[in-house]
Amino acid sequence: MPARSPRSVRRSRIFTRATRSSDPAATSTSPAPSPSTRAPRDKVVPKPPTITFEQAAGVPTAACGALQALRDAAHVQPGQKVLVNGASGGVGTFAVQIAKALGAHVTGVCSTRNADLVRSIGADAVIDYTRDDFTRGTARFDVILDNVANHPLSHCLRAVTPKGILIPNANTSGRWLGGLGRNYRGRVMAPFVPQRIRSPHAAVNQHYLLALTELIESGKITPVIDRTYPLIEVPEAIRYFEQRHARGKVVITM
Repeated sequence: MPARSPRSVRRSRIFTRATRSSDPAATSTSPAPSPSTRAPRDKVVPKPPTITFEQAAGVPTAACGALQALRDAAHVQPGQKVLVNGASGGVGTFAVQIAKALGAHVTGVCSTRNADLVRSIGADAVIDYTRDDFTRGTARFDVILDNVANHPLSHCLRAVTPKGILIPNANTSGRWLGGLGRNYRGRVMAPFVPQRIRSPHAAVNQHYLLALTELIESGKITPVIDRTYPLIEVPEAIRYFEQRHARGKVVITM
C-alpha cells in the first residue's frame, strides 16, 4: 500500500466522490469536486459492501445530518409521529428511513411525482404539498424535520404537539443574517412557545458514519441516487441540483 500522511487519505480511497477503489472508505464531502482531496482519519470508515460507490458517495453529509436531527436532537422514540418536510430530497430520503428504523410512524411531504418513491422507502403516509398544506391540517406530530423552509416557523409549530420538537433543517436568505436567519429566528422564538425548536449540527465523524454503516448493512437504509454526472459535467449537475427537484442525491463520478 502506498505511504500516506498520518492525518489524511487520498480521495481515490474514499467514497465521497470516488466511484472505484481498491481500498474503499467513507468520509465527508469536500467543498468542491476535484480528482483528489485529503480527509482526516476521524472522518473515514470503510465503505459498506452492500452499496455501490455511487450510493456511498451520497451518504456522509446528508445521512449524518438526518441521523443527528432525529436520533440526537429529537430523540425519536418508537411509536412517535414524525413528519419529514422535503421527504424526497437528499436529507429527506435518509430521514424517512432513519425515522422508520427508530420505530416512528413517518409522514413524508413531497410532490405528486415523488409520492411513490417516498412510500417505497418506508413512509407510512404521504402528504402531497401541491394539494395539501400540512401546517393547516388537523394532524399533529411529535417531531417535524423541515428540510424545505417553505413555511414560516410559526406555521410549522401549529402542526407540532404541545411538547413536540421542530427541527428547522433548511435556511432562507435574509437581509441581515443571510442563510442563517431561520435558525436564529428559531432560537429567538424558542423561549416563548411550548414546543422545542432545535437546530441540528451536521458534523461528520466516525461515530456517525459507523452508525450509518450498521443501518445500511442491516438493510434499514438504502441511499437513493437520482442522477450521476461525470466530473466534466459538474456545471450541468449544479444546474440540475439548483432546480431543487432532485430525488435523493446527485453524485459526481470519476
